[in-house]
Amino acid sequence: MIVVTTERVAGKEISKTLGLVRGSTIRARHIGHDIMAGLRSIVGGEVKDYTIMLAQAREEALQRMIEQAKKLGANGIVGTRFVTSMVMSGAAEIVAYGTAVKLA
Repeated sequence: MIVVTTERVAGKEISKTLGLVRGSTIRARHIGHDIMAGLRSIVGGEVKDYTIMLAQAREEALQRMIEQAKKLGANGIVGTRFVTSMVMSGAAEIVAYGTAVKLA
């Protein structure tokens, strides 16, 4: 599966547009991580636990989007984007979306 953020795939022709595909996940903060983040905010620097958590969430959303595209018979996804939104205090939804296509 070729997944790109552009509207075209270099060297490939889109033979069919199959439609919108998306994948999402919701992740909540962990109290232990919050304590470490609070300490980190005092001295500065990266909050690695949250960096890792959000990277895993983006990957999960991406994989769910790819699975949806495969069910449609796609071999590519163009125009891929990520959106993050807070759904409640301490929890965020990460959504990956794009257009499933058949590449010639």
